[in-house]
Formats: sequence, structure tokens, C-alpha cells
Amino acid sequence: MIFVELAIVLLAILIGARIGGIGLGLMGGIGLFVLTFIFGLEPTTPPIDVMLMIIAVISAASVMQSAGGLDYLVKLATRILRKNPSRITFLGPAVTYLFTFVAGTGHVAYAVLPVIAEVARETGVRPERPLSISVIASQQAITASPVSAATAVMIIMLAPMGITLLHILAISVPSTLIGVIAGALFANKMGKELSQDKEYLKRVEEGLFKEEPKTKISTKSGAYAKRSVFSFITAVILIVVLGSIPSLLPSWTSPDGTVKSLGMPQMIQIVMLSIAAVIMIICKVKAETIQRSTVFSAGMQAVIAIFGIAWMGDTFIQAHMEELKTALMDYVNDYPWTFALALFIMSILLYSQAATLRALLPLGIGLGIPAPFLLAMFPSVNGYFFIPNYPTVVAAINFDRTGTTRIGKYILNHSFMIPGLVSTAVAIAMGFFLVSIFI
Repeated sequence: MIFVELAIVLLAILIGARIGGIGLGLMGGIGLFVLTFIFGLEPTTPPIDVMLMIIAVISAASVMQSAGGLDYLVKLATRILRKNPSRITFLGPAVTYLFTFVAGTGHVAYAVLPVIAEVARETGVRPERPLSISVIASQQAITASPVSAATAVMIIMLAPMGITLLHILAISVPSTLIGVIAGALFANKMGKELSQDKEYLKRVEEGLFKEEPKTKISTKSGAYAKRSVFSFITAVILIVVLGSIPSLLPSWTSPDGTVKSLGMPQMIQIVMLSIAAVIMIICKVKAETIQRSTVFSAGMQAVIAIFGIAWMGDTFIQAHMEELKTALMDYVNDYPWTFALALFIMSILLYSQAATLRALLPLGIGLGIPAPFLLAMFPSVNGYFFIPNYPTVVAAINFDRTGTTRIGKYILNHSFMIPGLVSTAVAIAMGFFLVSIFI
């Protein structure tokens, strides 16, 4: 029966991923319905804490975007890229990594990808090189950002094992940065030089680049935009400090003498909701503009995906935890790193780091994998570049009008495969190295 139920789970994931958007979460609801009403599995508690954290962070990021904060950051990034065009393959991913690290979502990369493509072409650099690793960097940074949905899941699920936000950042930030640098080094050697690329030369002959206007980027950078960025970054720093020093959190003593401190999920929710309100007031942001922002749309899709898919996956895993532990215990104990492969494969199907962690991390914990090892495997959930149909991947291909960034004849031999595999593998390896030293 377990295999039939597993087939239901996988079918819901595959159909949901094909539909895209909130379809992933809604198909998770159908899968959960079948597991509960037909197979009789008891549903677990939905991931409320994770969902509320994402909503709080997305609220703040959306208000910042509505105040012009993201446009201001793009303006600064554009200046940096245009002043150092020959280093675009390394500066491009640095910019997208920083954007995602601050905002907690990789979708902010859309704003700077056309600039990277244009600067590369103007300099004679093959755009495939900086664009491919820039997209990968925006994904890797999600597993390093203190305000991303994926980090929220890690905080909630590993906190009982003694892992704090400081532990997560101390391992994930350097490991993903080193992974991105390694990916950039490989990307810098990809393909022929632009002046020798047949597709590009063909497009030049067709006159596609004659008097081509520069990409127009919104540069709203008034006082409100700067205030919103400063306020949001201040909130991120406050979360890092409070999460790293638990003694700073308020605590209460119950009648029976038990001392209880404010939990990390609640702390992040309070800080982010508060800063969202502060930005709205000091930047005079109209409420109706927030829900139309791209960050709000992407964030709410993530919430619904986690609601449906993660709830369905958690229900299946908890119902069969003992069977799964018996089947996998010896193998995982001998080769703990193989769980990273399971996370990577699941992330390809789910297109969400947070949903992947919420679905599989309970299994890793149940199998007895040490918390430091699970922390080292954190970047393995960045596998959704593998099949080239994720929005940022498709956007990068479309922004490169030279035609060098593309999907290959065999689908999987696309521009993002090598930088993605190298960055992820190096980040995981560095994660294991760092936890062996510091944790």
C-alpha cells in the first residue's frame, strides 16, 4: 500500500509542477484528500509557523519594493556592473546573491538580469557565462538568507536539536559563497568567445543589434526608496542579532516556575510585520500597491505551495516513518551524504527549497542524521535549475538576445547545468568541512 500512496504523492507533485504557480499547492491538497479520505492516513498539523514567517517576510519585502527600494538597489547594482564590465561573470552573481540574501527571494534577480546581459554583450563577453551563474547565485543565496522561507524551515525544525540561526548562517553563507565562486570559475570558460559564436554572428548579420537601445531600468531612488532599504536591512540585522543571542529575547515565567523565551518564528514574524508597518508609514506606501508587487505574488505562491505540498508530504512520511526508517536506516547511517541526493531530487520536482525541506527534513531527523550534517546538506535543495523551466532560468534565456544562453538539443545540456552542479556540489562539500570544524 505504501507504494500506491507514494505514487499518489509523486503524481500530485508532478502535475502541480507542470501547472505551475499556486497549482503546486492546490494539487498537494488533492493528494492529501486522497491519502486521508481514501487511504485513511491521519493528516499531520499543517506547517503554520513556516507559512506565517513567509507571510511576514514577504509583507516587509513587498512594502520595500512598493516604496521603490528594489529599484534603488538595481540602480546601485547597474552602476557597479557598468564600471567593471570585464568582471561581469563574477560581479553579476555577486549582485544577484546579495539581492536574494537581503530580500529572501530569488525572484528579485529579474530586475538585474537584463543589465547583466547587456553589459556582457557590450563588452564582448559571452552573456551565457555571467547569466548562467547569476541565476544559480540567486538560488544558492536562498539557503544563506536569514529571511528566506527555506531558512525559516531550518530554524523551526532544527531548533530542538540545538541549531540556532547563527549556526545556520555561519555554515551556509561561506559554503554557498564558495560554491558560487567555483561555479563562476567554470562558467567563465563556457562556450566559444562571443565573437566566434555562430548564432550570435548570424543575428548580427540579420541586423538585430543595430542601434540597439540600452535596457531601461526603473531608477526610482528618492528619499522614500532609500529609507525603505535602510529600514529593511536594519530589520534583517536585528533578526540575525536576536537569533544569534537568545538571551536577548524576552522570556516569561509560568505559574509552575517554567521559563519560556520568545521563539524564533514568533520573533521573526514580529520584527518583519513591524518593519513593514514602519516602511508603510515613513515612506507613505499605499496599501493597494503592495499586493500588486512581484515579490508579494511570488511569496504568496510559495505559501500556498508549502501549505499543500508540504502538508501532503509530511502526512505520508509520518504515517510510514517506521517503515522508511527500517528501510533506509543502515544505508543512511553508513553514507549520510546520500540524503543530500534525496533533497536535490525532490527540489527538482517541487521547485521550492522550503517545500522540499518541509517534506523531507522530518525523515532525515527521524533517520537519526546528526543536525550538523543536515545543516551541511542545506544547499542541496537548490536543484530546480536541473530542468530548465524555472522562471528565473527562462527569463535569463529570454534576456540574452545574442542566443548564447539556451536549452540544448537534449534538454538537460543547457547553459545552467554545469554552473549549477558545480556550485551545489562545492557548497555541500564546504558545508561538511565547516561543520566538522565549528560544530
